Formats: sequence, structure tokens, C-alpha cells
Amino acid sequence: MTRIQKTVFILVALVALVLGLTVNKVLTSKGQADPTELLDAGIVLLPQSRTLPELSLIDQNGQAFAVDQLKDQWSLLFFGYTFCPDICPATLADLRQLRSKLPEETRGNLRVVLVSVDPQRDTPEQLKKYLNYFDADFVGLTGEQDSIQKLANAVSIPYIPADTSEENYTVNHSGNLVILGPDGTQRGFIRAPLNNEKLVQQLPALMAPRS
Repeated sequence: MTRIQKTVFILVALVALVLGLTVNKVLTSKGQADPTELLDAGIVLLPQSRTLPELSLIDQNGQAFAVDQLKDQWSLLFFGYTFCPDICPATLADLRQLRSKLPEETRGNLRVVLVSVDPQRDTPEQLKKYLNYFDADFVGLTGEQDSIQKLANAVSIPYIPADTSEENYTVNHSGNLVILGPDGTQRGFIRAPLNNEKLVQQLPALMAPRS
């Protein structure tokens, strides 16, 4: 390689570096989420969004709640139950803390939903009483076991329906959260356990409107 070729090569590399840094700065200034930082915060985005099945459940007020009502806001779905001895109260407490630390605009555009995997005991009244302890704005959903199982399967959240004939039974379930976009489709997951410090930094960028 001649001296001129080497000079041209170095100049091209420098220009590419400057352009790369400039583009990164522009994207960052627009608040777009960085995929690496999202993963570090436990946020796993799907390569393609998933459509949820058409189902009807019941909310904590005893009203019919169609799954396609989960639109117009971002939603975090947690599949748990009110008699859970450990994972559920800890996760809901974390979600309460997370919401309190988010910027007002982000907080106002985020819905937290507990989908019961124990419809035998989780009546609407029980859900409402339980969720009010954490945050009165949290939504609770219960319904037929088949409908809940179908929704859980659609968003890849495993749980094993319990033997309800046993006294004080527990339900084995995942602690991951499901991320739904404002269009009502699944965008990804948040892995358990939650890292609120990092989620507070990443969720606003993830949820920011795209120009």
C-alpha cells in the first residue's frame, strides 16, 4: 500500500468514526433505547411483535375486560396470584417503587396488570383488596382457567395450574413481566428479578413516541 493509499485509508476510517459517533449522539439525544443497555436492564425485545388472542376476562371491579382493551398505553403484565407467599408480593412492591421513580409522562403512559393464575381463589373482590395495598391504579384480571392459560401460552409465560383440592395450595409460575405496546401487541419481556435502578433509566427511552 502506497503512502497516499495509507493516508486515504486513515482519512476514510476517521470520517467513518466521526460519522458513527455523530449518529450515536443524535440517536441518544432523541431518547431512543440502546439494545445493549436494554438487555443489561433485563429487557428482552422480540424480533417481531406478537398479537394477543381475543379473550374476555374479568377485572377487579367485576367488569368484563377484553384483552384487546390493553391498548393506548404501554402495559406490564405479571402472571401471579394474591395468595402467593413470596414472588408476587415482592414483584408488586418492586413495580410500585418503579412507577414512583419514573418520570411523570412515562408513569402516566404505563399500565401494570396482574393476571391471576389462581382464579379459584382470586375473585374480583380479592384482587381489588390485594392490589389496593400496593397501588390502586394497578389492574387485576381473573376469569376462566382455560382463558388465562391461553393468554399465558400466547405470551410465553409458563405456569402450572394447581391442584385446588389441596389445602393452602401454591401455583408454580414465572416471575417475568410481559411488555405490551400501545397497539396491544407483545413487544418483549422483562426478566425477573427486576432491576429498578436500570429499568428507571431504560423504560422512558423504550416508551418514548417515535417521530
